[in-house]
Amino acid sequence: SITKERTEVILQGTSSLDPNDPTAVWEEFDFKCKPGDLKRRPCFISPYHYRLDWLMWFAAFQTYEQNEWIIHLAGKLLAQEEEALSLLATNPFAGREPP
Repeated sequence: SITKERTEVILQGTSSLDPNDPTAVWEEFDFKCKPGDLKRRPCFISPYHYRLDWLMWFAAFQTYEQNEWIIHLAGKLLAQEEEALSLLATNPFAGREPP
């Protein structure tokens, strides 16, 4: 079944030295097929799906303690690991210092 409310995990980073600063700009890591921008056309690759995007959908229904892999993924994104970044549609920090 499909839920009536849409919850999702969003991974963001900032270049601000103080992430608590109200003027800090947070930039989103976009996934290839995970729901996000409501104006973006859905990604259809039937009968296959992007595993990470699919896991992100289910992670939104649970806590991070139940999905420890998210912490590891965030660490890899912070370290700008190419293998992890290749799973994403965009890296807002490409060519810049990591968040």
